[in-house]
Amino acid sequence: MSLSSNASHPWLQVFRSYLDIRLLWVFIFGCASGFPWVITSSAMVGWMNDAGLDRSTIAFFGIITVPYAINFLWAPLIDSLKLGRLNRWLGLRRSWIFVCQLIIAISTFALAGNDPATNLFLTGLCAFAVALCSATQDVAIDGFRIDLFNQFDQDKLPNASAMATIGWWVGYSIPGYVAFQYADSWSWHGVYLFFALLTVALILCNLLFIREPKTDREALQAKAKAHFDSLFDQGSRWDKVLRWLGVSFFEPFAEFFRRNGVKLALSLLLFVVLFKLGEAFLGRMSIQFYREVGFSNEDIGTYSKLYGGMLTIFFTLISSVFNTRFGIVRGLFIGGVAMAASNLMFAWLATVGEHASLFGFAISKTQALMLTLFVDNFTTAFSTVAFVAFISMLSGRAFSATQYALLASVGSFGRTVLASGSGYVVTWLDGQWAIFFVITALMVLPSLMLLFYMRAHFNKLATV
Repeated sequence: MSLSSNASHPWLQVFRSYLDIRLLWVFIFGCASGFPWVITSSAMVGWMNDAGLDRSTIAFFGIITVPYAINFLWAPLIDSLKLGRLNRWLGLRRSWIFVCQLIIAISTFALAGNDPATNLFLTGLCAFAVALCSATQDVAIDGFRIDLFNQFDQDKLPNASAMATIGWWVGYSIPGYVAFQYADSWSWHGVYLFFALLTVALILCNLLFIREPKTDREALQAKAKAHFDSLFDQGSRWDKVLRWLGVSFFEPFAEFFRRNGVKLALSLLLFVVLFKLGEAFLGRMSIQFYREVGFSNEDIGTYSKLYGGMLTIFFTLISSVFNTRFGIVRGLFIGGVAMAASNLMFAWLATVGEHASLFGFAISKTQALMLTLFVDNFTTAFSTVAFVAFISMLSGRAFSATQYALLASVGSFGRTVLASGSGYVVTWLDGQWAIFFVITALMVLPSLMLLFYMRAHFNKLATV
């Protein structure tokens, strides 16, 4: 059925669609997915800034999150490799999530006992371990979410995307608020000890509360295996290895290109790279911007993390209802336009002093920040729900984790590898933040032009 066909549903039915226990599981795993970004990005930037490291080093340190951009390379293992007794106990998806969260907890405990000012290498090594396991965990979590809602539950994909997004922002914003609110009194070492304990709590949720989804994944994969069995000698050891590699690593990508066609598949990948590129450049340097224009750790924690997170949660619910009733293509286009507008709001914020004037009304610098965050969190929520629902729809059932990871990793390429040069751009501009934010707004335009050009294909893909 088409996502846009839900326009005939009454509002009460849309509300009732959220009373599904599976959406609560998606929410919890969404928290687990967003939380490591605090460990390796915003809190780490704040810690390194307080430690006296320069802008270029702080921005370049973001390269440790490159696993998010390439996790599709090992995603086939999460679709096919069973972790022995853990698999029999927890299931394929939950066992992988458990192992990843365990390593994240250990690495975060290690970060709590380290200091980036005295041992940047060890800090980077532990943070990289967190990023690597978090990126791997994301593959399993995304596969879990898609497995939960089969072809008969496609109309709940926007709901699931919304709950995943809300969970991500709860996991990102609330710990981020705590980090910046108490960094001065606890010290950053105490903050990272809190992060480690929070990871332990997420592990317990996975073990005690969440259940593994039932799918026909193995039957679908068996069909692919039968095809490769016909190509290789059954008795040869090397042929068995090649057959396993073919089914696990080649077939998920080949099926994606066969189903969409090479031209459209490549166009989809390009769109995914470009859509959030400007937002990634802004996000990478936002903490640095707040600090340089005079906001304190408490200001950042309260307004950016706590209030900003609450706004994102609210707007995510609103945007999920819109995408459920009216379709994700419109949501993508509106979200893209709104992202450009919100970046321009940051450009305006960079020009205000302690007091500003808006439409003839005098406002304080803090009020200007709140207004900017209001717009920014609306656009982030709207674009993210549409984006996640869209790439979930593109993922096949036999290799859901791998294909979603391919699309998500391509998107992460912009947020990690490309955006790691954002600090150099600001330095090249000699700290002219307003110009920097205007540039990030213009980065949205290529994806919107591509979206308009491909709108007919997107509508066709959104119909199953």
